[in-house]
Amino acid sequence: MIVIKKYHYVIAVLILVAAVFLAMKSAAGREKNAESSAAENSVEVVFPSTAPEQEDSNAAETNAKAEEPLVGVWIPYMALDVTEKTEEAFKENFDAKLAAAKSVGANAVFVHVRPFADSLYPSEYESWSHLLTGMQGKDPGYDPMEYMVNAAHEQNMQFHAWINPLRIASTTIPPELDENGFYMQNYVNHPEYFMAYNSGIYYNPASAYIRNRIADGAAEIAEKYDVDGIHFDDYFYPTDDESIDAEQYAAYVKETEEPLTLHEWRTANVNALIAAVYSRVKEANENVQFGISPQGNLENNEMINADVYTWCAQAGYIDYVCPQLYYSFENEALPFETALQNWCALKRLPSIKLYIGLAVYKAGTDADNGTWLNTTDMLAKQIDRAKEAGADGVVLYAVDHLTGENAKAEMANAVPELERFKEAQQN
Repeated sequence: MIVIKKYHYVIAVLILVAAVFLAMKSAAGREKNAESSAAENSVEVVFPSTAPEQEDSNAAETNAKAEEPLVGVWIPYMALDVTEKTEEAFKENFDAKLAAAKSVGANAVFVHVRPFADSLYPSEYESWSHLLTGMQGKDPGYDPMEYMVNAAHEQNMQFHAWINPLRIASTTIPPELDENGFYMQNYVNHPEYFMAYNSGIYYNPASAYIRNRIADGAAEIAEKYDVDGIHFDDYFYPTDDESIDAEQYAAYVKETEEPLTLHEWRTANVNALIAAVYSRVKEANENVQFGISPQGNLENNEMINADVYTWCAQAGYIDYVCPQLYYSFENEALPFETALQNWCALKRLPSIKLYIGLAVYKAGTDADNGTWLNTTDMLAKQIDRAKEAGADGVVLYAVDHLTGENAKAEMANAVPELERFKEAQQN
């Protein structure tokens, strides 16, 4: 866990105060281009990664909304990609994914609507996704998000809009970036907005302009669509390599009397981002939940500057956390039971729900040194343990594996256990 010096607590409150102020400023009408003020371009002092203890004023409302137990399914961008880039093909494919989720008893879907710096909806901030037409930035002529949200609600399922906050491009995806997109228009004049690592391109959360842009993009969804939640995955800083933001950190150190370490500084940047997103989403629609699905290994989260300790223990960051406990019971590095107990023991506000992410994709494979091969009830046992541990829901990764041959036997045993989970939670 990150150690915070005593004097840091005095100034830590500025994280949430700044986030709220910037959100209010944004609501009043921030310009939608990259021409930022001198203050935005200057190196900012980013404060520690823990926010002060606050009264959790939304606890009663959040608890009231969470009476229905959650059984969710992730629908990643790969599952939304169809060979025929037509409206009809996209909708038909999505309907099939919903049907698969519904068939196992899911009442919520977590749909990848912004996998890169792109969108499956008309956006003021990001280009159209290449998944829709084969070319990033090309208008498909319809609104996929509107269709997906309505389709999910018609099936009485929650719709959580899944965003990857920092990723712009990987080695080959998208195949070509939109020339009119934010990155292509700004990487020359504003390199401080971006980071590059291992052939990938990422937004740099050290920039206040970028943090607010991401927060505004999340709020845009909450404002325009009847979504039930905004969902971040487990990708934050892509590496602990010092080179990816060396200039920004050096400038910060030069201007700061008692600077944080690089790791603390990066963690504070991510915390400021999460606080800004939470504030803007709630401002846009107080009923929309904001949650994060971090890695199941707490040490790994610390390495990538995902401060789950603060997010869970302090108000103003998240409404739910869904760790990815993608381990067998016999996993040598981190057994499922150990990971589950670690997360259950984590200090968490009563209003913040705990969902458990489960690895359907590993069922029937040689993952975890083959420990998934000689069992047909691994998932069923994990669902039962999540229930016994008091988890508020489970989420399955991912939709295309629910009906796959490898997971057939596992899912046959898991589905009844999912029903028992919902019944136990309701009682």
